[in-house]
Amino acid sequence: MNKIKLIFLTIVISFTFSLNVNSKPVPASFADLAEKLMPSVVNISTTTTVVTNTNPFPFQFPPGSPFEDMFKEFGTPQERQSAALGSGFIIDEKGIVVTNNHVIQDADDIIVRVNGDQEFKAKVLGADPLMDIAVLQLETDERFIPVEFGDSDKARIGDWVIAIGNPFGLGGTVTAGIISARNRSIGLSRYEDFIQTDASINSGNSGGPLFDMEGNVIGINTAILGRNGSIGIGFSIPSNSAQIVIKQLIEFGETKRGWLGVRIQDVTKEIAEVEKLDKARGALVVSVAENSPSEKAGIQAGDIILEFNREKINQMKELPAIVAKTEVGKKVEVKIWREKKEIIKSVILGRLETSDDFKISKNQDTQKQNKEEIIESLRIAVRPLTKEDIKNRNLPNQTTGVVITKIANNSPVANSIELNSIIIEAQKKKIRSVNDLRDITKEVLNSNQKTVLLAIYNNQNQRRYIGVKLD
Repeated sequence: MNKIKLIFLTIVISFTFSLNVNSKPVPASFADLAEKLMPSVVNISTTTTVVTNTNPFPFQFPPGSPFEDMFKEFGTPQERQSAALGSGFIIDEKGIVVTNNHVIQDADDIIVRVNGDQEFKAKVLGADPLMDIAVLQLETDERFIPVEFGDSDKARIGDWVIAIGNPFGLGGTVTAGIISARNRSIGLSRYEDFIQTDASINSGNSGGPLFDMEGNVIGINTAILGRNGSIGIGFSIPSNSAQIVIKQLIEFGETKRGWLGVRIQDVTKEIAEVEKLDKARGALVVSVAENSPSEKAGIQAGDIILEFNREKINQMKELPAIVAKTEVGKKVEVKIWREKKEIIKSVILGRLETSDDFKISKNQDTQKQNKEEIIESLRIAVRPLTKEDIKNRNLPNQTTGVVITKIANNSPVANSIELNSIIIEAQKKKIRSVNDLRDITKEVLNSNQKTVLLAIYNNQNQRRYIGVKLD
């Protein structure tokens, strides 16, 4: 019996020792780390001139009226200054600052505050809307304290992190938490591989750094989920992906992303079975762009890309990010699955930004943003909310919703909601697309309740709840 107890005690002690060796200690305080890093984190304020036409008449023409188009040009152009706040961090002693593109986009003036009291004008060295990164140069000869980038690939779920930034204009704010998840995609930009954290991130934190416990930047804080502020779900661009873009913006003033020239989709379980693939993996080629690197290399529609440059493609969404960060002009091996066997193709990458494929995609995105759609149950026309809308109306950066462009005379919202109001919620659910609103209203219409609760921003940018009875 004593021998069994001794063996059991030995196992427990060994297991405890193993846990202690592999786990990192809980920080007693973040004070020393925060004090060291604060001089490198900056507050950014921008001003943008917004031109609007004011209605010269003391009334509004009803939607669809022929007078609406006839007199819309008679509005008086009015200029106003729109202000925005954000965060950033210094990466070079000469005053090179990294932030989000949406913080400085279309800004007339950019003021960067360092150490809480020093203010400097800044110019944009380069910006990338696709990854939402911008690089600024402070217009001064002073020297600054930079921070270093860390290896975001080594960051693990559960690791401690701290965020420093300018939430709600309250500069020099430190929050702490852990990495909650990796490889998140939330539909905000083309290239998404976010680090998710529960460190409090709010409006104004955009562009600020996410630090590991060594004081290295492993992420750029860029988005939050939550209607009124942080709910413990924030997202950061991983430093390894960001550094590639930042270096290009500093060197060239623009990005130079690799381009393969294929349109792809997920490989489903059913497709894998038909193609005799061991499991659902890779990216299925739907079409190949004319004169693209893929066409020249002999890649065809119906091929399944399994590896790119010796990196395995487990999910379709991984391929665009891997291709984009690969050097333009580089010769790479692409492993594909065709006719139930693996084939290697050699591809010389082109540049995405100069391709016809990219230009067509941008035009399609713009057309999609401006497209009006009818919500039959509400008898209104709406279009997606754009970044320009958010800036022009001085709304929180992460606002999503749809803009009301037409209201029928017999619409259930005709007497309660104005044109150009923004619907941001329905039944307390966030509206991210026109289909979200359509699906929710259809669901309510088919229920016994028949009343939908909408949250809107009216024309005075006041947030209101409106109960609408559907018929």
